[in-house]
Amino acid sequence: MCASISKLSALRLTFLKLITALLPFFFLALAQAQVSSVLLTSVSDTTQEVPVLSIKGAIGPAVSDYLMTEIKAANHNAAPLVIIVIDTPGGLVSSLRDINQVILNSDVPIACLVHPPGARAASAGTYILYACHIAAMSSATTLGAATPVSIGGPAAPTGKDDKDQDKAPTKSAMEKKVLNDSIAYIRSLAQLRGRNEEWAELAVKEAATLTAKEALEQNVITLLADSPQDLLNILDGWEVKVKDQPRTLSLKQASLKPVIPDWRNEFISTITNPNIAYILMILGIYGILLEFYSPGIGVAGITGAICLVIALYAFQLLPINYAGLALLLLGIGLLITEAMMPSFGIFGVGGIIAFTTGSIFLIDTKQTQFQISIPVIAAVTTFSVLFFLFILSFLWRSRKNSIVSGQEAIIGAEAVVLDDFDTQGYVLLGGERWAAMTDTPLYKGQGVTVVSIKELTLILKATSDNTQDKLASGVENCSNNKERDNGSHPS
Repeated sequence: MCASISKLSALRLTFLKLITALLPFFFLALAQAQVSSVLLTSVSDTTQEVPVLSIKGAIGPAVSDYLMTEIKAANHNAAPLVIIVIDTPGGLVSSLRDINQVILNSDVPIACLVHPPGARAASAGTYILYACHIAAMSSATTLGAATPVSIGGPAAPTGKDDKDQDKAPTKSAMEKKVLNDSIAYIRSLAQLRGRNEEWAELAVKEAATLTAKEALEQNVITLLADSPQDLLNILDGWEVKVKDQPRTLSLKQASLKPVIPDWRNEFISTITNPNIAYILMILGIYGILLEFYSPGIGVAGITGAICLVIALYAFQLLPINYAGLALLLLGIGLLITEAMMPSFGIFGVGGIIAFTTGSIFLIDTKQTQFQISIPVIAAVTTFSVLFFLFILSFLWRSRKNSIVSGQEAIIGAEAVVLDDFDTQGYVLLGGERWAAMTDTPLYKGQGVTVVSIKELTLILKATSDNTQDKLASGVENCSNNKERDNGSHPS
């Protein structure tokens, strides 16, 4: 027993010695792993990627969604810099403000570059350029003309010696509000970034524009760069303020990473095209109406519902004029009324006028890129008139007409007596042999009228005392088969 205990103690002691011997190696391996992790992190930091975003064309909901998503992702990934390459004629105020709000709250410095040569940062693009931490332009590019398009600039010269010819047209109170708000907004951006406030105001008030060289000379932009890579090289070691905190950019080992819109952005870009959204809304309404007036397996209704939901999603991203939407729906209602209760065209003409007017004013913006085109409105209006006045009216009349059963079709029909009988016998009706009853004697070949049906027996009334020659052949054939068919009736 004692020997066994001694062996067990010896084993325990050996095990403890082994653990004690291996423990330093364990901590050494752990330390090496930590050092490797730090080294990998350092290498990763030195090879960080700079996202390059692109604005090409009008600034709308799809562009704002794309930029906002990618700027937030860059903040999450702690990117050293974000570059926005811009070439735009302008866009929606709502989309512009959404983009600038994300830029102003970004913890990552954002550089905006007007590129390539020949590009412009007009209207909304000027506001975005002013909002970015670093503003740059390539050669042969321009910026400015930031007047809200619903206001316009001064009147064109008339050539007359009029001291007032240079004055702008009288503006309404609403136009003054929009103008002053835009001036205050761009001045606040200029103050924040330390750029030229006076020219910023001129860009809004008088639609002033500048070339790249002029913009640099007047402290409207930060620097000139020929490309995104050139901009990245120039900004290495550049000091910039991010949320009032100075920061020196270390970009020597950074690389550019172009970020293109994903399928979601492409989908939003497609459906927020006003022409597409408008057509989807019309198809949605008409699909649901078609399903209501001609119920089937639900294809029209389901398709219409999907189109309508997508259109509503698109419209909540676009500037909608609700008066225009109300006129459009009123026009549809009047066309429906004309289809169901013809009024010699009064409702129809009113519906066409309301529908067309509502379609024109549906999108509340003067930006031509976000207006519904006149050819599309004309085509949809023509289709609507045809749809309501022909298809829908036909379906409505079909619903109003009572369903004619076989029994209703037989009552009032004319038949021919096959054999003489006083009360019960057989007649020929529609090429078929029917059992019949009467309260007056009938003779072979005599014409009779069906007044009612009792189960499968016809109740007759005499209409002629003479044989109907046009049915004589049918009578003869049925008489020849009398023995075979006696007592039978159609099933």
